[in-house]
Amino acid sequence: MDSLAELISLLDKPDLIAFKQFLVKKNKRADTKNIRLLNLIETDDIKGIKKLYKTQKSDDAYHALRKRLQDNLLLFLSQRTFESSHFETYDALRLVVVGRFLLENDVVKVAFKCLNKAENIAKHQEQFNLVNEILLLKIQYAHLSGAEDFESLTRRFTDNQLAMQREAKLNMAYAFLRQQLQEIHLKGKVVNLTDLITATIRKYQIAVEELMTYRSVYQIMLIANEYAAIQQNYRLIENYVERAALFIKDQKHNKQPYLFYHTGILYFLANYHLRCRQFSASAAYLNEMATLMGADSRYHNSFYLRHQLLTALNLFYTGKADDAVSILRKSLSGTKKTYKAEEVEDIQVCLTMFLALCNNKDCLKLLSSLTRTDAWYEKQMGMLWTIRKNLMEILIQAQFGNIEPAMSRLNSFRRRYKKYLLKTSEDRVLLFLKQVEQYLIKPHIIQEPAFQQAVLKQLKIPANGDIFSLSFISWLIARWDKRSSYEVMLSLINNTE
Repeated sequence: MDSLAELISLLDKPDLIAFKQFLVKKNKRADTKNIRLLNLIETDDIKGIKKLYKTQKSDDAYHALRKRLQDNLLLFLSQRTFESSHFETYDALRLVVVGRFLLENDVVKVAFKCLNKAENIAKHQEQFNLVNEILLLKIQYAHLSGAEDFESLTRRFTDNQLAMQREAKLNMAYAFLRQQLQEIHLKGKVVNLTDLITATIRKYQIAVEELMTYRSVYQIMLIANEYAAIQQNYRLIENYVERAALFIKDQKHNKQPYLFYHTGILYFLANYHLRCRQFSASAAYLNEMATLMGADSRYHNSFYLRHQLLTALNLFYTGKADDAVSILRKSLSGTKKTYKAEEVEDIQVCLTMFLALCNNKDCLKLLSSLTRTDAWYEKQMGMLWTIRKNLMEILIQAQFGNIEPAMSRLNSFRRRYKKYLLKTSEDRVLLFLKQVEQYLIKPHIIQEPAFQQAVLKQLKIPANGDIFSLSFISWLIARWDKRSSYEVMLSLINNTE
């Protein structure tokens, strides 16, 4: 999808109508083709687009039209976002714009009231850059009657500058850690997370107390969760989880300004306990999440699908498959354009896995709806997620007798990921793939004791104790067992705790 089509896809029907009205007002000539081009892109009418300009010489005119349409759409989106957003930061920005206008027009008393209110909101939200802009504006007009004391303004300005520097250091440290995670994830770089974080803190000269804020704890938990997912061992981040849990506990009466970060930390805590098979603790954090999401509708969409996914996973891995499937179906049926594409894909893949393990053929239909390229999945969802998705596809095709598609997918999987898996020391995935291939080529091998022992031996590999890894191994065991993959998986989880 090109950038213009991607921007248009963000608009729902009321937004499209409003944007067309916006264009009508801006168009100064009756023969302007921007609305026609918008309609053609919206309906994916490639032939119509080619007919928009009849001669080859009109290529430049067509591209100029596209650029103007994209510029207008960006302007429309910026205005729409600014006007419709209910976030307090936007309220502060509006007040700054009004305050500046009033100062320029000598309406001083009301102007300073607007700026005072904006400063309080910005400080409350820890928007130090915005506070900086407000204070500079106040200092610029400090000579006017009714302005604040100049010394007080400059002192607050200096203090805010220090806060901006602290935030900048934390942001650089966070960006550096994310970059290092990519090295671990994509290139198999071996790193100890604690050593990496300690070295980063020293590198950017960050004090320990600067790490004990909602934003910092949230960012550390995000990095820790990604690291644990890559290593497939959530016990590695136990210390960070304990500190985050204590931090949240101590902040019970101070969470209103930081609802986004507080909700996000609860999500990471819930995910950690899920992956460690501490399902009741995970469910407790999910209940806290739901309470915060209900307290402020602005953050509901940000966390809704992630909350539903973890809730469904907790139910599924505790034997309540029907309830888990119901939650994910409901989540998919109610998806909105405001939801992130990767979160919708996560729900789809998870539901597909649930249905496959329960031997429900609906998983084939869901699987066919996962039409994005492996390159997109690798970039948006990560290598590990994409590898699991491809393995699941191979198993589902095999499960329902589609041997040729399964073998074809298996061979392409090996070509694409073998080098990466060897580089990241994930030989166990290749071993599992080889066992699946042996079964596809020679189905009766599943009854041979030696083959069964080789499959069961995989359970002794520490990384295979992860709930998702157990789900894959249970599929192979179910080929000779008299139970469904889901029943085998539940017994493996209960017997390997």
